[in-house]
Amino acid sequence: MPTPLKILVPVKRVIDYAVKPRVNKAHTAVETQDIKHSMNPFDELSIEAAVRMRERGKPQVDDILALSAGPAKCVDVLRTAMAMGADRSIHVEIPKSDTTGELEPLGVAKLLQKVVQEEQRNLVILGKQSIDDDSSQTGQMLAGLLGWGQATQASKIEFDEMDRVSVTREVDGGVETLRAPLPMVITTDLRLNEPRYVSLPNIMKAKKKKLEKKSLGDYGVEEGRRLKTVRVDEPPLRQGGGKVEDVDGMISKLKELGAI
Repeated sequence: MPTPLKILVPVKRVIDYAVKPRVNKAHTAVETQDIKHSMNPFDELSIEAAVRMRERGKPQVDDILALSAGPAKCVDVLRTAMAMGADRSIHVEIPKSDTTGELEPLGVAKLLQKVVQEEQRNLVILGKQSIDDDSSQTGQMLAGLLGWGQATQASKIEFDEMDRVSVTREVDGGVETLRAPLPMVITTDLRLNEPRYVSLPNIMKAKKKKLEKKSLGDYGVEEGRRLKTVRVDEPPLRQGGGKVEDVDGMISKLKELGAI
């Protein structure tokens, strides 16, 4: 009989994907004050994947735990995760600071390692990257710290009767399928699914679900930083294109620009 799944889904609060980021006046970071935030789109895919596993019924899903680490407003994305179908959530509160900033990928991975061990998880599903820093490192680091198998950029996830997970992912020129036993870390890609619309009744139900407050100290994790952002600048403005009459004109223009 397949082992029941206890799933951990980390979620991150980021600037909404529809908002155009702008650099702050000090050129030290992207401006976040009074900017709309939402759940990282790749993490939405992860929550949806976990909920669909439960709905299929095979294997049995005992618990879906959502977790977010950051300032107080991270509660908003945890409520969204529970409205989508997560059973409960943990908010590891990290007060916003101009000197420390947010956790780096390694710090997040160490935190998740402690949560996995304390909550006795056997499957972690998380976005392949967050759309703010695009590091794409946390899942791989977590698998290394835990000594678990990993499959990244999943576009399809399947289980068999032997507690093995088959993960299909897109690669250059085709697709690749990986198979590994539980426990496992899986990172999600955009083609995995389409997250469901969160209805008002489910938003109201989510308010009654358990949301636990924790700190980094509760897990014995330090907020130490290894990286320093030297400067942040807007990308240079692109020059407008021009029209040419024919192929000869195009070749002349390319020669003029030094492209050929």
